[in-house]
Amino acid sequence: MLKEEDAVTTAEHPPMSLVKEPSPSMVEGTVVEHQGGGRVVEARPRPAWTQSAEALRQHALYARDNALDWAGHHVAHSPYYVGWSVRGYRRLGRRWLDAHHDHYPQMIGSIRQALRDAAGDPAAETKLKAMLEQRREEYRRAKRIHWAKSGGWTLAAVGGVGTGAVFGGLWVQIFMAIAFMAVGARHGRPASAVTEAPLLDGGGVATSVAAAGPMRDAVMSVDQLVEGKVPFPVAVAKTPEELAECVLRAMLAEGVPVVEVADVVRHPWGWQCVVRVSSGTPEAIIKVAGALETRFDLPMNGVRPQPMVERRACAILRLVEGDPFASAPGLPYRAPKSISIKDKSRVGTSIGGEPLDIALAGVMGLFVAASGGGKTGLLQALGEVATACDDNITIDLDPHGDGLEDLHDAVRITARTHQQIEAVLLFLLMLSKARARLRKKLGMGKKWDISPEHPAFTAIFDEFPKASDLAKRLAFELLLVGRKEAVSLQIASQGGTKLYLGENIAQMIAMKVVGPCKVGDTRAVFGDGAVAEGWLPHRLSPATDTDPKDAGHIYIQGVPGRADEPIEYKIHEMPAEALKKIASERLAAGLVEPDQTSLDAMAGVDLPDIDGLPELLTWEQLLKLCGATPPAGAAAPDGRAATALADAVDLMTKAGVDRMRTEVLTDALVDYDAAYADLTPDALKALFREAGAGSPVPLGVIDGQKNPRGFKRDVLFRARGDMP
Repeated sequence: MLKEEDAVTTAEHPPMSLVKEPSPSMVEGTVVEHQGGGRVVEARPRPAWTQSAEALRQHALYARDNALDWAGHHVAHSPYYVGWSVRGYRRLGRRWLDAHHDHYPQMIGSIRQALRDAAGDPAAETKLKAMLEQRREEYRRAKRIHWAKSGGWTLAAVGGVGTGAVFGGLWVQIFMAIAFMAVGARHGRPASAVTEAPLLDGGGVATSVAAAGPMRDAVMSVDQLVEGKVPFPVAVAKTPEELAECVLRAMLAEGVPVVEVADVVRHPWGWQCVVRVSSGTPEAIIKVAGALETRFDLPMNGVRPQPMVERRACAILRLVEGDPFASAPGLPYRAPKSISIKDKSRVGTSIGGEPLDIALAGVMGLFVAASGGGKTGLLQALGEVATACDDNITIDLDPHGDGLEDLHDAVRITARTHQQIEAVLLFLLMLSKARARLRKKLGMGKKWDISPEHPAFTAIFDEFPKASDLAKRLAFELLLVGRKEAVSLQIASQGGTKLYLGENIAQMIAMKVVGPCKVGDTRAVFGDGAVAEGWLPHRLSPATDTDPKDAGHIYIQGVPGRADEPIEYKIHEMPAEALKKIASERLAAGLVEPDQTSLDAMAGVDLPDIDGLPELLTWEQLLKLCGATPPAGAAAPDGRAATALADAVDLMTKAGVDRMRTEVLTDALVDYDAAYADLTPDALKALFREAGAGSPVPLGVIDGQKNPRGFKRDVLFRARGDMP
């Protein structure tokens, strides 16, 4: 075999050129001239006796029977093993250093990051500081023990070698030298006989010296790299081994403490692999993602690292040349009332091809995306699921835009004005309070048992920053109490900071979804250390008039039954015509109505102590205020109920009052007209309920009583169809 030489390149930055096809067979130890004037020495394969126990046994038998020939062969090829030996002791040195640190720097660094994230939480800071001091003490103790062990073994080895060298004579010295080199060579032998990384010749041409390896489980470490070579674009890589070298060289050039590349997979859209770092975390990759895109010659956002939760030192690295979601399936057709709000329903796909399934029951959500980020499409995808359920009532709130747009027909209530939105939020807040007191009576336990007979409510609140201050306050209160009562609120905004949301509510909401945005929004929603952990929605680009870019791409936390991992997803939007069609089908099948038990229980709860509250409307009044159709089968009030309602309004107007206790109003009607001679308070309440005025409500201090119940003139106006 020939002596191995280093490959020589003729240009420090080789130009791009065509890539040669790999040779179908390996030429051992041959110097090959390449176009461009460069040359490369093809890698020498490992001897068979270093790869197989049986081959090693045969080699030992040969050495025993042919000692002189065996010794002469190895002496003649000793330079071949010297390189192995040097590399072996270099590896042993790195192993000693890794054992000396024993991952403590990484653990201490993680605690420091957690301490920074916990700023402002005294209890958490105290706990983390104690943990940090404990880890430091453990690190110091571990280093002392390791130094002691290393010193003992070193003293024994040096003593033995020194004794042999002084008293053993020439043959003992030769034997020790051979043994020393053999130990190093054993640890420094090449890792593979059939897989070698490509070398760039002077013309920028990559030449593979082995047949292409498997598409999965390809592994390459920094120890296998030939020194002195420059990074090259990812387009040059044609095999997993070539891609592994491409990644290693680029990351080393950018100062990333990379150790190895594994699990290389070729996809139609590009490459995917697992990268392991020797110290710190994969944050080092995230910090230089832009520079790596230049090294790899990829488009903006073409380098997409995803730190692995189960392996702290590793990250999944995706090198994206095309659209990773091009082959993702569209949303399935869901017939009217065919699913439950408790079911998981697919709304998108991950960059790895796995479905994004979401169950909306009892989930509060925050959706943040800049203009052009695909927020409307995301909310429509959620609305499409919510309106397909047989146990959910969908409400659309938007003080500025058109909300769910083409799904309008399938939505039970659509509120656009501040008055409508405030009335809806107050109704939902009071409904939650009523259900909290009702659960025990119905035997439901600690949370509302959702069913077609006792449906959930899902309110989708778009353009939240443009809502009134009162609406924001009511929404905040609902976020605190609505989950257990199956009254969910999904808030959408163009930003996630306090400037947009009014309150720092992002961290208190369970499910958080962020699309193309600013880095400040990423930190506000996912936490201060989110970027270092791989949450990168701010690297996504919003759509323009002519290019959709990354609209509809999101990162998400808090999905029930799914681990919080920094994975990029794409929400699958439905065409406008398809949404209109399914909305018409669902309207024709009948929309879900609230249970009467919950509506009746609302009469027994007090309003919150919030200034400027509107009147608490009944369900029928709320539908009328928002221009929604009345409940199916609802009958118009008979003449007596309508007359009683009109007469009560006239009485209050003439008396100059805006409210009356039920008993006082009953007596006034009896005196007003002989037709009411047999009227009782219970009969009056039944008439008003039939007319759509609802049940008596707390009136505050009146007639010397602290807070009796009765009817308010404004509510009766609305039930009659008049406005004051």
